Amino acid sequence: MRWALVKVCLAVTTMVVVAFAVPLGLVVKEMARDRAFSKAERQAAAVVPALAITTDRDQLERVVASAGADAGMAVHLPAGDGRPGVDLGRRRAAEEDVATVRRLGRASTAEVPGGFALLEPVALGSGSTAVVEVYVPEAEVSNGVGTAWAVLAAVGAALVVGSVAVADRLGVRMVRPARRLVEGAEELGEGKLGARVPEDGPTELRLAASAFNAMADQVVQLLANERELAADLSHRLRTPLTVLRLNAASLGDGPAAEQTRAAVEQLEREVDTIIRTARDARPQTAAAGAGAGCDAAEVVRERMEFWSALAEDEGRKWRLAGVDRPVRAPVARADLAAALDALLGNVFRHTAEGTAFAVDLHNGEDAVIVLVSDAGPGIPDPAAAMARGRGSGSDGSTGLGLDIVRRLAEATGGDVRLGRSVLGGTEVRIWIQLDGRERASGRRGHRGAVRRRRRAVVT
Repeated sequence: MRWALVKVCLAVTTMVVVAFAVPLGLVVKEMARDRAFSKAERQAAAVVPALAITTDRDQLERVVASAGADAGMAVHLPAGDGRPGVDLGRRRAAEEDVATVRRLGRASTAEVPGGFALLEPVALGSGSTAVVEVYVPEAEVSNGVGTAWAVLAAVGAALVVGSVAVADRLGVRMVRPARRLVEGAEELGEGKLGARVPEDGPTELRLAASAFNAMADQVVQLLANERELAADLSHRLRTPLTVLRLNAASLGDGPAAEQTRAAVEQLEREVDTIIRTARDARPQTAAAGAGAGCDAAEVVRERMEFWSALAEDEGRKWRLAGVDRPVRAPVARADLAAALDALLGNVFRHTAEGTAFAVDLHNGEDAVIVLVSDAGPGIPDPAAAMARGRGSGSDGSTGLGLDIVRRLAEATGGDVRLGRSVLGGTEVRIWIQLDGRERASGRRGHRGAVRRRRRAVVT
């Protein structure tokens, strides 16, 4: 493409230069010729008044000398009154040409050795006609023509070279984005999902690059959604598994009870394996779309209805607050429900029976805050717990419950923090940003910006 564009520009520019330079060169040559003969006519005109007054040889010689062209001018007087014709100055034109001009009575030019001769007829008082001859050298006729042609040739060559250079740069500007697009497609085909193409170059190639990047993002998103779907579905199985484990623990002793507990433990291990495999090297999920959202108060109430039954079986006191009014959150309903199940499942898994817990929902001007707290022993190292939430599961915990919660919050520009609750145990605070903007890194203590809902206490 690049060389084709260069060849086209070379051919077009060459034709344009030839089309303009050749006529312009001929015009320059003709102008130089006209300039030389106009000068000769002015010299001849300086002698005409003297010929109209006298034909005396001496006086005419002085007039010719005063004209400054004595070496290139001649005056041809006709014969008459018994005297022969007189030629003043050096004759260069042939006798036939002089006779023709005298007979016809109009000016003419004749080629002579070394140039041209301008023959100008002049009517004398005696009725005869004299002829003034002015010599025009060839060098004067072509004076400046060679220089003008050289300038035209140089300008034409510069235009051709410049057009080739511009065409080459334009070709590079077109070829490079196309080549990057090809390389990006090859990398994506090889499985490099991070391959993207810079959106530069001509408009068409920018649109193609934008479409390619959108396609690549969609492919990555589809793969991520598949992984997340497998992981989330597997993790959501942890909720009924927790119920099964607790129920199996209450079966007492006996072969059937032991088999049930062993089966539940095996099922938990298999689910953990599926979760780890599905989320291995997963890409970061994107923020929720502008149209995503749910009523956080309704989701919290719904999930607490599920967990309250299990809490009553284990003798746990619980409290729910801030759900008396709708609270709009920019997250998908299923994602928020999964995050709540993960946190409440951790409460039941990692605290003793009878341990109280609470769920608080706060609606602020720029964020929705969900607090899940318990009266358990707490988390000795919150930083390590959050690290497990990023995939380094240990001590029998996958850490993926906190990972689900963290991804939910960070998708909106919020965050997750672990701390000590007022009940004496662990408090997990989910900060869901409403406007989707990243909060300042130094921001601390969001409670001042939050409007606390009227609490409804249930035990």
